[in-house]
Amino acid sequence: MKRKLLSKSKYLNGLQCQKYLWLLFNDKGKVPQPDVSTQHVFDEGHRIGELAKSLFPDGIECSCDDFIGNLNNTRQALNANRPLFEAGFYVDGYFSRLDILNPIGDGIWDIYEVKGSTSVKPVNIEDVAFQRHCAQLAGLEIRKCFVVHLNNQYVKNGDIDPHQLFTIEDVTELADEVSDFIVDRAEKMWEIIASKTCPDIGVGPHCSDPYRCPVTWCRECLPEHNIFNLYRGGKKCFDMFSEGIFFVKDIPESYKLSAAQQIQQSCEISGKPSIDKQAIQEFIESLNYPLYYLDFETFSPAIPIYDGSRPYQRIPFQFSLHVLKEPGNNPDHYGYLADGTCDPRPEFLAKLKEHIGETGNIITYNMSFEKGVLKELGEAFHEYSDWIEETLEQVIDLYAPFRGFSYYHPMQQGSASIKKVLPALTGKGYDGMDIGKGDDASLAFFNIVMGMFSEEEIRKVRQDLEKYCALDTEGMNWIVEELSKLVSGTPV
Repeated sequence: MKRKLLSKSKYLNGLQCQKYLWLLFNDKGKVPQPDVSTQHVFDEGHRIGELAKSLFPDGIECSCDDFIGNLNNTRQALNANRPLFEAGFYVDGYFSRLDILNPIGDGIWDIYEVKGSTSVKPVNIEDVAFQRHCAQLAGLEIRKCFVVHLNNQYVKNGDIDPHQLFTIEDVTELADEVSDFIVDRAEKMWEIIASKTCPDIGVGPHCSDPYRCPVTWCRECLPEHNIFNLYRGGKKCFDMFSEGIFFVKDIPESYKLSAAQQIQQSCEISGKPSIDKQAIQEFIESLNYPLYYLDFETFSPAIPIYDGSRPYQRIPFQFSLHVLKEPGNNPDHYGYLADGTCDPRPEFLAKLKEHIGETGNIITYNMSFEKGVLKELGEAFHEYSDWIEETLEQVIDLYAPFRGFSYYHPMQQGSASIKKVLPALTGKGYDGMDIGKGDDASLAFFNIVMGMFSEEEIRKVRQDLEKYCALDTEGMNWIVEELSKLVSGTPV
């Protein structure tokens, strides 16, 4: 029986999940197309790959949309004794394209696989080993295998220096360790592909390791309040699921639960919220006016865009600030959204300093994020470092009473995120918004910076960004009001 073409990507898919592999060949309609966030990762990977080619001058491009054309281009270029980009090899059902194939003389080659990560991961080793296997089947002698990844300590200063941006690691010995398994694994995959029935693979850690599987309906079919909503359940959830425990409320006493998990289970059983009035009261009384409800939006380009920034560094481009001067007043709102044409950080800092006073508390949700961004800004812009150090002392985390389960509602389904807390506590939320989460905001601004939108689209996106970020800080004010009502009957 003729083998189906097993590409490198499908081989890696098969290592992750046999069901996913079967669907790709036999019922592709059940595999969703990449969402915008996933497509962005692919696009960034392509940009990184293109930049890495500059490490090998005089290289020959073998890529071609046509499969046969790629093979022909590769065959013709092999005798040129020059670096090859996207060289393709197909032998006995195995197929792979190699990012960079570099000659070292006497018909011997090195493989360089380019990754957008900042370190070598186990899946990268499987990736390189499969590539080498394909090249060797085609008759090439491979000396060494390398992974080229981003150097997260590189700081841009002027034009990007690829030799500083990238780190090259020799992974030959690691590839040797997994190479002996390739043939047996591939044979098993061809058996699965040829099967008339889809493998019965349940949910498990493999659903998100090493990548989040796009076939989400395996998990979406689970009912609400299922075992995977257990707060910080981790591997424990998969163990219980395999034992037939499907709901948080049905977890037996033999399983040791944390204090937060016990509260969650009790709420699932009763259907009512858990309220620690004393802890909430202590939090409310700790607040000092004026209150500055603050939220940042950032984006993290893989390839640095601005001088003084590193790969994947968080670049703040927007803030929303609701200021409540006294209890019972309506808050004033201030905001900043960069125009997308230059480094937003200097103006971001100037505007933020303009609106935050020296007294009172700055309230954030999960303060480690805002504090981390501010510390990075202080390192990059020394003229603000003293002010930032003083400002950090004013920050209070609204996440704290929810992380500690001082308040928990069954609607939160095991999450203490503001996206779950806000509707559970106030009845208001993010439904119906074109931009309704931080990842969407980051990607939208990145696309503005990269010139991906028309002027009309930019206007619409900016409106959506302002609406979304403002809801984060207004929502924090609503949350504090509701917490205050729970313990005193009147809002702060």
